Amino acid sequence: MQLWTLFLTASIPVLESFLITVLGSYLALDRVNILGQDSRKHLNTIVFYVFTPAMIAANLAETITYDSMIKLWFMPVNMLLIYIVGSIFGWILIKLTRPPPHLRGLILGCCAAGNMGNIPLIIIPAVCNESESPFGDANICATNGVAYASLSLAIGAVYLWTYVYNIIRISIKTSIQDSTHITEISSTSDHISCTKPLLSSEDKAYQFALPYSVSAGDAKMTHLGIIKEWMAMMKEKLKLKTIFAPSTIAAIVGFSIGLISPIRNLLIGEDAPLAVIDDATSLMGKATTPLLTLIIGGNLVQGLRVSGIRKSILIGIIIVKFVASPLIGILIVRGAVRFGLVSNDPLYVFALLLQFSVPPAMNMGTITQLFGQGQSECSVIMLWTYTFASLSLTFWCAIFLWLVA
Repeated sequence: MQLWTLFLTASIPVLESFLITVLGSYLALDRVNILGQDSRKHLNTIVFYVFTPAMIAANLAETITYDSMIKLWFMPVNMLLIYIVGSIFGWILIKLTRPPPHLRGLILGCCAAGNMGNIPLIIIPAVCNESESPFGDANICATNGVAYASLSLAIGAVYLWTYVYNIIRISIKTSIQDSTHITEISSTSDHISCTKPLLSSEDKAYQFALPYSVSAGDAKMTHLGIIKEWMAMMKEKLKLKTIFAPSTIAAIVGFSIGLISPIRNLLIGEDAPLAVIDDATSLMGKATTPLLTLIIGGNLVQGLRVSGIRKSILIGIIIVKFVASPLIGILIVRGAVRFGLVSNDPLYVFALLLQFSVPPAMNMGTITQLFGQGQSECSVIMLWTYTFASLSLTFWCAIFLWLVA
């Protein structure tokens, strides 16, 4: 295929996504107010808890088998490498631009986490349906492509809520502690106040030892209590509720149905007794992509109304996501194919390469809203990165198609 033909083929899905995004932005304008802030919030909740889990569970259940699991083992590793590479570039960017402390976690997160599910869910099936697609039969290509994108979305959700969430949490907590410390020092003229105890009540609780005469049964109960407290503390530290998001649970369900033959025979296939459940789930899942794209467009409007982030930071994030990361991705994926770690399936290789070129994850805005800091800066980052993504994705998709064709 000629490079110009590949460029046109890659531009169609990006243009489709762009048009739906523009529609979402128009509906979110104040004079229209169909997709206002409250509407987006409620719609995002429905998509988060209903449509996205339905799409992930249905697609994984229909396409994941033991053989495909062996084939797809490299995708979680590929995404982990994306986070590592993005974090390194993000750290370099922080050293160069010296942003405020509360924005360091946001910058690291934007450089590391990408839109691993929504963008591939739009682009891959659309490329499969193009007449010049190098991926063969359109139906088989679309089915496998949606499975790759669904797995990408599920794994991306786990990485996002375990790594990025805690990076931003630590960054904001550190900035608050630093500002509090500076305030305490500035309010003290010639002496240091010692009114604050060195240990909190929780720290002191661990300083008390058990009496020497405690019975064995009481000691056992005490140890059980300590273990329960430790488990509760670890649960709070790890934020298991955010790790096991609905999309993660849906991925577990989809994997279970696909890998356990008796359950798969009950639900999957035209002759399956409970095939209607799978059909209903798939029907709900098909609404995910257009709704998410509309929400993205509506959220971008907020970026037009706020400012407060330096241009050097924006330019740095754009260079990391759309120049450095795709180039590193080509080296990693092509190297994995060369050494036999990845099968030379053009669609699978294309999906792995695409993961390196997507814009920052839209859930970055959700995380900043949870902590109440960095929302306006995140909106500006999302606005400009997704604006550049319309051109960058077209270019890189054409290059990736040329590499795998």
